[in-house]
Amino acid sequence: MTDFSSGLDLAAAIRRRELTAVEALDASLEAIDRLNPTLNAVIWRDDEGARAEAARADEALASGDADALPPFHGVPLPIKDLTPVAGWPVTYGSHGAPEGPSEESELVVDAFRRAGFVLCGRTNTPEFGPITVTENLRYGPTCNPWDPSRSPGGSSGGAAAATAAGMFPLAHANDGGGSIRIPAACCGLVGLKPSRGRVPRLTQSWEGAAVEGVVTHTVSDSAAVLDAIAGVDRLGWWSAPQPSRPYADEVGAEQAPLRVGLATGAPLGLPLDDSCADAARHCAELLEGLGHSVEPVQFDTLPGDLVEPFLAFVRAGFADFPGVDWSKTEPHNRAGYEDAQHLTALQYAEASRYLQLRSRELVAPFGRDFDVLVTPTLSIEQPQVGSVLEAAHATPGEPVVPVIQMIAFTMFGNLTGLPAISLPLHWTESGLPAGAQIMGGAWDEATLIRLASALEEAAPWADRRPDTAALEANVPQPAP
Repeated sequence: MTDFSSGLDLAAAIRRRELTAVEALDASLEAIDRLNPTLNAVIWRDDEGARAEAARADEALASGDADALPPFHGVPLPIKDLTPVAGWPVTYGSHGAPEGPSEESELVVDAFRRAGFVLCGRTNTPEFGPITVTENLRYGPTCNPWDPSRSPGGSSGGAAAATAAGMFPLAHANDGGGSIRIPAACCGLVGLKPSRGRVPRLTQSWEGAAVEGVVTHTVSDSAAVLDAIAGVDRLGWWSAPQPSRPYADEVGAEQAPLRVGLATGAPLGLPLDDSCADAARHCAELLEGLGHSVEPVQFDTLPGDLVEPFLAFVRAGFADFPGVDWSKTEPHNRAGYEDAQHLTALQYAEASRYLQLRSRELVAPFGRDFDVLVTPTLSIEQPQVGSVLEAAHATPGEPVVPVIQMIAFTMFGNLTGLPAISLPLHWTESGLPAGAQIMGGAWDEATLIRLASALEEAAPWADRRPDTAALEANVPQPAP
């Protein structure tokens, strides 16, 4: 096994007894020791607890039927520092976070454990997650393994940097405006955003726009994890309909020819970097070579009239962080929290009603004018480390231009609840990854997985890896 083995391959090696779960965990911890001083992707570890969990996984393998074990038995996995885990601290990347361990885990954490993962630490995030880079005043910035002067994106940038550098085969992530797909695009990974209501949560944040998932190296891992964490929640308010078969069965499955819409015009009159447009065009060309029909379309992925209503959800979302001392938070989030104090119940209800009605119009072209939509994942290349947080702090409460540029193509999926995936199909002239996004119709992750696996076979990316030797030699990031 290597630092860049997939989660499924690592689990298979553990079941074949080629290595133990403890050895797999130790390899991850050793990689963190080597690489994290440069990348600052992992901000909290529970080595003792994780080793005990890995030892129990090895005992279960020794005493049972290997074929009966869950799909990711013994595979180490970090959890993003926005998501509660019972018995662990959760800081939300903030100096204002409550002290002490969480009493209850988010539902996806329980699902990860049922899938066999060994939970072992936390990855960095922007404070409370509303910006598109992984930078905060408590832990400092996370750097991109492909170029440590660049951001890995956000808000799941710690997860993406750790995975891209080979610390873990995959990592937990979540997505409220692009926070799975943006860091996947920045770091050369696969990032699948599930449909609204696909993965159970204790509460559906941002009216279900925020969803749980992972960043991975392979489509197979993304599909298998979705099988493990998705399902109908009989206690919850919303659940997506069950798929006709496991998502893992869609990997490599035949796909009938589709009508592919190609949209490369950035919304709101924003500029579009050539490398980002090239990523979408390359994806479209590959799909055409696979027998699908591609047509350029004019499609607005970020209608201006939706921004302010969606911000009502974002502001109200500060309620997801109980026990915070808001006087100790960063200026942009403190301003957002203060704005939320003036948001009335009527205004919130009006925003929800407006977005639901508009979403009907926006989703209508899927299945009517085209079957899937291809876009760039980002409209700009990875920003310089520190630049976005500096801009956010300079004008608290005001829009941050690079943030808008980074969600220009991704937020549509959260607004409408549609599934979307970012794939590492293109690299810039300077050697940075540039993601292509494919968005599917309502609840149609299956088609996205079939297309993504075909693209992975047509244009493999597994051999593209950052220079970890150079990362080990890099100057460590200063403490904040």
